[in-house]
Parts: sequence; C-alpha cells; structure tokens
Amino acid sequence: TAPPPDRIGRPRGPCGTPTCSSPCTRPRRECPPCLAAPCHAPPDQGRAQRPDPRATGPYEEREQQRAAHTGGGEQRSAGLPEGDAPERHTAEGPAEARRLEQREGAGEGRDPPPLGATRAGPAPRSPGRGGGPVLTAAPPLHSRLRRLASRAFTATRVRALRPIVEQMADELLDEALERKDVELMSDVALPLPIRVIGELVGVPVADRPGLQPLVRAAKGGIEPAATPDELRAAVRAITELNAYFGDLLEERRRRPADDLLSALVAAREADDRLTRDEIAATAVLLFAAGYETTAALIGSGTLALLEHAGQQERWRRDPFIGPTAVDELLRWDSPVQVNPRIALEPVEVFGVRLEPGDSVLALQGGANRDPDRFADPETLDLSRPDNQPLSFGWGIHHCLGAPLARMEGEVLLGRL
Repeated sequence: TAPPPDRIGRPRGPCGTPTCSSPCTRPRRECPPCLAAPCHAPPDQGRAQRPDPRATGPYEEREQQRAAHTGGGEQRSAGLPEGDAPERHTAEGPAEARRLEQREGAGEGRDPPPLGATRAGPAPRSPGRGGGPVLTAAPPLHSRLRRLASRAFTATRVRALRPIVEQMADELLDEALERKDVELMSDVALPLPIRVIGELVGVPVADRPGLQPLVRAAKGGIEPAATPDELRAAVRAITELNAYFGDLLEERRRRPADDLLSALVAAREADDRLTRDEIAATAVLLFAAGYETTAALIGSGTLALLEHAGQQERWRRDPFIGPTAVDELLRWDSPVQVNPRIALEPVEVFGVRLEPGDSVLALQGGANRDPDRFADPETLDLSRPDNQPLSFGWGIHHCLGAPLARMEGEVLLGRL
C-alpha cells in the first residue's frame, strides 16, 4: 500500500519521502535517490549574472550605512546592542520610544511571556514553538537565533543576489506582457519574493504553492481584529508549518545543501542549546516573512504610484531615485501597520504603568505619518530626505530581511 500523501498533498515514495514531479523541476542535489519518481533535472548550470551598475555607487553606500545603523549589516548581524538604535519618533515621542526600545533587551536569561499575554493571564503558547521563534524571543535566545539567521541577509549577500532578482523580475514581466490581463499580486508581486526566499531558505519549488495558504492563515492570526475562527485556523496552520519545516530540516540533516535550512541544521548540531522546535519556528518565520511583506510593498507601492501620476513620472525620469522611492512608499503605506511588544519589567510610559506580561501595540503605520518627524507627512515625495520609516520595526527586532525586501521592491517597482 502506498504511503498517504504528505501534509501539503504530495505523494510519498516507498520510503515515505515525498516524490518529485515528472518531469522534475528540482535541482539534482535536492532530489534524493530514494524517491520513487526519477529526477530529470540537469545539474545546476548557474545563472549568467549581469553586472550591477550601482555596485560601487551611492546605492551601495546607502545600504551599507543603513545596515550598520539598524543591525542588518555584516559587522552587527546579531542585532543592535541595547540603546544603540536610531532616534525613533512615535505617538509617544522619541524619548519614550527609546526607553521602550532599550528595554526590549531586558530580561536576560528569562523567557518572555508569550505573545498576547496581559494582566488577565497569559495567552496559550503556539504549538511546537518551544522557547519561541526569533520574532518573540528575548536575549540570550534571541541573540543566538538572530545571529544564525542573519548570515543569509548581509549587505554583501543581498548585493550578490541583485542580478538574480533582476533576471527573475524580467522573466515574470515578460510572461505578464504576453497576457492582456494581469492580476498584479498573484502573477507578479507574490511570485518574485517567493522564488527568492524559497531559494535562500531551501524550500523545494514543488512545495511552495502548498505552503502559501498555510502562511496566509497563520498571518491572519496576528491581525489585531482576528476572529476566534481565524485564530483557530492560525494555530492549525502554524502547527502544519512547524511540522513541515521540521521534516525538511531532518531531510537537510541527512542531505545538506547550499541553503539556510542546512546552515540552521549545522548550527543546531554545533550548539545544543537550540532545540528542534526553535530551529523549525525560525525557518517558518524566515520563509513566511520573507515574501509576505515584500509582496505587500509591491502591491501598495503600485497603488500609490497609480494614484500619484506625478511621482510615477518622476521615477521614470530619474530611475536612480529607486532607494529613496522605496523608503517613501514604505512610509506611505507600511506593509506592517502594528507591532506588539510585551513588558518584561515594570515601566511607566506617559503616566501609564505597565507590569511584566502587559501587551502594547505600537502603531508604526501611524508613526510613519508623525508630523513631528516627517515634514508634510500626508504628501508622497519619492525624493524625501532623511527618511527612516518604522515599517521594518526597530531595535533588536528590526527585520533581518529589510535590505532584501528593499532591493526586491526597487527592482520590480522600477521595472513596472
């Protein structure tokens, strides 16, 4: 009797490993010899890489400065030390934002309360989370997980990926031009970052479509207005995602490849403080966050440009404003509008006393329109100077993939 399909619907071979499609589209190194279906893909030939015209220009300098400032660069890939973040202006004001930011690293050696904990009692832990993924962890666990994952998102790695991203974008747009009707999100905005992060993390091509509904359901559980049904669906989706990536990590343990999953496995074997659940949760986060926010940036950015024809023409006349244009589109309509934080120690903010376990929602979408920080915030200005929106978070939890998302957004929006 053939084994039942795996959790995303792929048939399994006699050994229980999901079989590849026929003809197989996987690189040869990703197709284990024990699979029932033969692998027809030729060995990787390597992509022809066009030189990046900005490889030594202001774009590179800007990304290097940004990476060093936010903890995303090579020298500080493990994140910002406490209190070393750029000045943040929110509805509470810059001083209070810095105080809260510095306290994010507090509680060294203690597990933070789970997301959603309040004075009324702690929220249940997500299934399979173990000590919690990097998104909700505090030092020292957070430091270990972030340092590990950040290797895939250094400024050097992102620059090396740019020609490949450009080629992927060209292919998607060439396909779109052959059709008269194009659905931007499903035909262009989602496929590009899914391809990029899928290759980086090491998710087989055939598996990616089956994971998207699970990621969408999991994302619905963190919306502030999520219904009980959406929360239950999110828990089920997170359970499935953790199990899938746990299996894939085990496969990488047996057959390492040149991807982030293999690096996570190697790091876990070298550091027994990292559990299987922690590594799996980190892999889920990297894959899901690696394309959802970028796709949202492309969608909302396209809408903003269609609604502001003058700014669209401005980018056409000067294609080299891409980096500042993407920052302004991120400020104008942030892919992430709110960010939860949980107090690890007693703190008072504007007369409100917070106790350990209390939750706070930071409205970063609103902070990006703060008139005390941004001149004329209700105007879209693709050349806005000194523009550091909070769209990718801040402090030790600043988004690891921010340089990659910015680059993908610049490449695709610039071509559109």
